[in-house]
Amino acid sequence: MSSLRVGATTFEWGKQTYLMGIVNVTPDSFSGDGVLDIDAAIEQGKQQVAEGAHIIDVGGESTRPGSTPLSLQEELKRVIPVIEQLGQTIQVPISIDTYKAEVAKRAIEAGASIINDVWGGRMDPRILAVAADTDAPIVLMHNRSRPKNAEQEERLGGRYVGIEYTNLLGTIKRELQGSIDAAYAAGIAREKILIDPGIGFGKTVEQNLELINRLGELKELGCPILVGPSRKSFVGYTLDLPPEERLEGTAAAVALSIERGADIIRVHDVAKMRRVAVLADAVVRR
Repeated sequence: MSSLRVGATTFEWGKQTYLMGIVNVTPDSFSGDGVLDIDAAIEQGKQQVAEGAHIIDVGGESTRPGSTPLSLQEELKRVIPVIEQLGQTIQVPISIDTYKAEVAKRAIEAGASIINDVWGGRMDPRILAVAADTDAPIVLMHNRSRPKNAEQEERLGGRYVGIEYTNLLGTIKRELQGSIDAAYAAGIAREKILIDPGIGFGKTVEQNLELINRLGELKELGCPILVGPSRKSFVGYTLDLPPEERLEGTAAAVALSIERGADIIRVHDVAKMRRVAVLADAVVRR
């Protein structure tokens, strides 16, 4: 059983499912939980730790389909104060949700200890050097998001349409392996690399459902797997429900992801998804 030490926390892969709580310091999060008030964001993170989160993921730029890119300075303005103050009050690791190398570097200096890159080192390859230089674990996500494939629906929000994969899992594995190889080349140790198949990022509703069903195939890559199904559009469009009514659908996706081999689940509703994870673990991790 492999493990990863981050600060005072040791993650023992395969022993249990770990929860990553989401703190969106943004006014336009698809999930409706974004906050721009620093104090509110800090309280949100503290509450998630109290509810059982093992990692707090702080992000300042919305990644919903069709969202507008954020400037470097605005992203730093949003996330750095939250990370600085959270780092003084919580005992679990903080991850920075960014694809920008400079944001990652400043976040690590401010107290974050994990980099969560939604572009897997492909948008700003310098982020791999930041991870190597700071010895920070990095989550490499698969992402084929393109604005031209984003479709908006007033009640259900954004989703991706018209995206074709000849071989969905084969392509995801190949492109994630490319990110892993680039991380190795940058000097990142194998045990510091985690992967995320990118549910909701450049994939249609049907492709996201297939991805969860076949998640176990990603074990071949030899890295811990992080999955983020929480309140995503594939849940909403499958159940015909807006983001605020996707709790049960998220719970089903979380349980299935754990059964298929997920090591970390990234969620908004920590307390409720902790219960799902504990029960799922009791069934599958025997």
